[in-house]
Amino acid sequence: MSEMITADLVDLDLSADTKEAAARALAERMAALGRVTDLEGFLADVAAREAQMPTGLDGGIGIPHCRSAHVTEPTLAFGRSAAGIDFGAADGPADLVFLIAAPAGADDAHLTILSALARQLMNAEFTAALRSVADTATAAALIRGDVTPQQAASGQAASTEAEADSASQTTEPPATAEPTPESTPEPTPEPTPEPPFRIVAVTSCPTGIAHTYMAAESLENAGREAGVELVVETQGSAGFTRLDPALIAAADGVIFAHDVPVRDKDRFAGKPTVDVGVKAGINRPAELIAEVRQKAARGETTAPAAAGTPVERAGEPGEGYGTKLRKWLMPGVSYMVPFVAAGGLLIAIGFALGGYEVNKAPSVMDHFVWTQTDSWAALMFQIGGVAFAFLVPVLAGYIAYGIADRPGLVPGFVGGSIALTINAGFLGGLAAGLISGAVVTAIQRVRIPQALRGIMPVVVIPLISSAVVGFLMFVVIGKPIAGAQKGMTDWLSGLSGANAVLLGALLGLMMCFDLGGPVNKVAYTFATAGIAVSDPSDSAMKIMAAVMAAGMVPPLAMALATTVRGRLFTETERENGKAAWVLGASFISEGAIPFAAADPLRVIPSAMVGGALTGALSMAFGATLRAPHGGVFVVPLIGNPFLYLIAVAAGVCASTALVVALKTLRGSTPGAPGGKRDEGEDEGAARAASADREQPVAA
Repeated sequence: MSEMITADLVDLDLSADTKEAAARALAERMAALGRVTDLEGFLADVAAREAQMPTGLDGGIGIPHCRSAHVTEPTLAFGRSAAGIDFGAADGPADLVFLIAAPAGADDAHLTILSALARQLMNAEFTAALRSVADTATAAALIRGDVTPQQAASGQAASTEAEADSASQTTEPPATAEPTPESTPEPTPEPTPEPPFRIVAVTSCPTGIAHTYMAAESLENAGREAGVELVVETQGSAGFTRLDPALIAAADGVIFAHDVPVRDKDRFAGKPTVDVGVKAGINRPAELIAEVRQKAARGETTAPAAAGTPVERAGEPGEGYGTKLRKWLMPGVSYMVPFVAAGGLLIAIGFALGGYEVNKAPSVMDHFVWTQTDSWAALMFQIGGVAFAFLVPVLAGYIAYGIADRPGLVPGFVGGSIALTINAGFLGGLAAGLISGAVVTAIQRVRIPQALRGIMPVVVIPLISSAVVGFLMFVVIGKPIAGAQKGMTDWLSGLSGANAVLLGALLGLMMCFDLGGPVNKVAYTFATAGIAVSDPSDSAMKIMAAVMAAGMVPPLAMALATTVRGRLFTETERENGKAAWVLGASFISEGAIPFAAADPLRVIPSAMVGGALTGALSMAFGATLRAPHGGVFVVPLIGNPFLYLIAVAAGVCASTALVVALKTLRGSTPGAPGGKRDEGEDEGAARAASADREQPVAA
């Protein structure tokens, strides 16, 4: 196994001016040594990881990294930029850039080495030495740990230092006079020191290579400075060792710095807890320690393990209310979608088997004949209706969960059910979820006697929060919200002509803007809310049809583009294009994400144009859809199916033509926005196409 970093993987004069160009420059060094088999595929994986969360850190550091099937062995490349490169850090551009590449099946030993580097980045002497080192060999040795920061700064090699140490050991040490024995005074007993404040922490990030260990190192350093005992459990790629239960039991507080779910979270129940993103653990550890100490001083302990682990969902400093609101809403939407899909498809099957009169069939408990199609149609329809009835309560319950964790579930579900009872619908569910989370958070902030803390999550919080939310929904805000819901429904029902076409275009733009992200989910939720009733209006079904049609466009367009102009795409993208046919036909917009991550400036605008065209045409053609999902597999359930498919085809062709034109006119290197194609790249692409490739792994 070769060394993880060598002088050939170091660039002390990195001239790139964007993070994409910096990643490419360093990745090319890896590819030249045979450590990356498919440059474009690897860069697409790096871009996908970067899209999840910026990799810039305070202190002028950028650490783009990923796990990829295109990496043969764990590798690290380092670049130093005089001008600085923006990696999204709050304090400005990065001048030290580390590109970390790990294979899809990297072994624990090498991942441990990478984690050690991540911890070193928190050492000011280490980063100062990297900024002053004069030659690539010394820089590589410093990163490997073969020389110390002091040796690197002075230009001395580790071997020279070792020789000096050996020479000094051969010199006769000077003689010292023996101390004169003196009487030792009787020691005075010292007061027993007060035990230190104890904190246990968990850090994790999507890749589990860099941020996980940097947050751990930052928290440990801040803990030493604050005089607290702080032990971190790093849930990284190399696996993790669970903290000793005795340590957790003795802890006075808990810090979660994570961007993926904490594993076995209930172990930490019953402790004052601060829950933040992993970058907060890197950038402001002292604040987190102070915050958890304040919570402990106020007695804000959480529930026993059986009752859940409520925590405060803290965000990054300066995070706006809009960003927080999106984070609170996303759990509700995410948990609601499976109910929408299952219920909607069952209802659609019921309509397909029994016609549109199936909603008037008697209950299958009173009348069901095994050999009659109408009975099976009624069964499917009624099961789907029951599943749909959970839509608003689940939305409200998990919005409250996003704000206040498990204690928010009970009042959230209660508020969502009340929203259905008073016909407040989707808007009522949104309001109930937000109110429930706020009420529970307010209750948790109240100081209570120690004797009552055990019953808080089981009795007190559910009782008080449900009563408050119920009162507000029934008496105070329920009627206005129900009126607003009715007004919106009437407005949608009255849409016709140009207004309907403009709405279809707008929804198409939203569906294709972030390909399964928050904006896409807003448009999809808006559409599904309209059909989540027993008898949806014609306008609501037109909106659902337009949304699904537009959502199919991006992956189908990328699949078509890779077919008709394959030379503009890498081998990996062409392989992804084959899968995109199926994903697009199934209404899975995320099938276009690999293309958007590699070339966002061309792919996303192209997809939005096609999506807007498809949405507008679908509304103009009057296509309707009762099912919330299914793609081409529910075409028999679509009103005006032939014109609907024409609308989809028109959008796909428009997006394909635009993305091909943009890539051709700009003379782009595949996957590099704004890049210029070198003369030898077509030859390199041909060589890459003939090589055996593996599918990329998702970041």
